[in-house]
Amino acid sequence: MTSNSEKPIAAVIPALNEAKTIERVVAGVRQYAMPIVVDDGSTDATAELARGAGAIVISHAGNRGYEAALQTGFEKACEADYAYVITLDADGQHDPGIIKTFYERIVQGEDMVIGSRDRLQRLGEVAFSVAGRLLWGLKDPMCGVKAYSAECLRSVLSMPEFDSIGTKYAVEAIRRGYKFVELPVQTKRRADAPRFGAGWRANMRILRALKTLILLPLAQ
Repeated sequence: MTSNSEKPIAAVIPALNEAKTIERVVAGVRQYAMPIVVDDGSTDATAELARGAGAIVISHAGNRGYEAALQTGFEKACEADYAYVITLDADGQHDPGIIKTFYERIVQGEDMVIGSRDRLQRLGEVAFSVAGRLLWGLKDPMCGVKAYSAECLRSVLSMPEFDSIGTKYAVEAIRRGYKFVELPVQTKRRADAPRFGAGWRANMRILRALKTLILLPLAQ
């Protein structure tokens, strides 16, 4: 494994059938962090291409979903004892150079650095944003780019999974008193279908996750 003293931050990248973009994403990430690609049951060459580009690759035997892929990546990063962990999408929507900016902020003493996108794609995300501002001081709780210190991530990692687990972990950390800052994130439009789905089904899924999160008791 690459020495963590050389790359103290790991980038967890859930991936499902992202053969078109994964090599470019991994190559960009490797300039700033150790990429941990979680292949969530892809039927294309995602895993092979990611490994060839220099990523640590963990493969699920079948498709378990984005949230399970995040959890697997988080567990691997904590097991490997990285000081910081950042999450990115595998579809090329995020410029890997953002890792440098997030890393520079988190080493200044923040427990989390959370992205705030330039545009929200769905009505459900807008509702999540409104609730996030009112309840937790977060502009964009569902942004896929979040960086955590190892201490902060480990404090919430054992919590049960549910929809939008990355958002859940961030919110729970805020409720526990961990410090955070938000940074703007520019996103690119993807050509194929979004991983979270589209239309009313996707919006209902987001709203159910918001309801669950609001009603979630503080974990002990």
